[in-house]
Amino acid sequence: MLITFKSPAAPDVMMLENLAEYLLGIIGKQLTERGVITHEDLPSAIEKLEAAVSSDKKERAEHDGHFHEGEEGHEPHEIPIGLAQRAYPFLDMMRLAQKDGKDILWGV
Repeated sequence: MLITFKSPAAPDVMMLENLAEYLLGIIGKQLTERGVITHEDLPSAIEKLEAAVSSDKKERAEHDGHFHEGEEGHEPHEIPIGLAQRAYPFLDMMRLAQKDGKDILWGV
């Protein structure tokens, strides 16, 4: 199922339910039928999501040298998309909403 986040400060952001649940969990919210991230909650939410993205980037960088691409006996594989790419539209929306003092809603 798709979840659509809305704010007067930014274009709508749509994502799959499992990603929405994961990102909301990072910022301390639960995915319910309807919800809100108030503009008062945004500074903390942005900080938490930025920290998670930074941690993910660090972990991915540590593993970059551990892929055996091109070595005999190892199949080539794609590197999965990281949290930064998945979270960027939502993080951008939160920053714009914070800047304009607006809330973010879903399920409306």
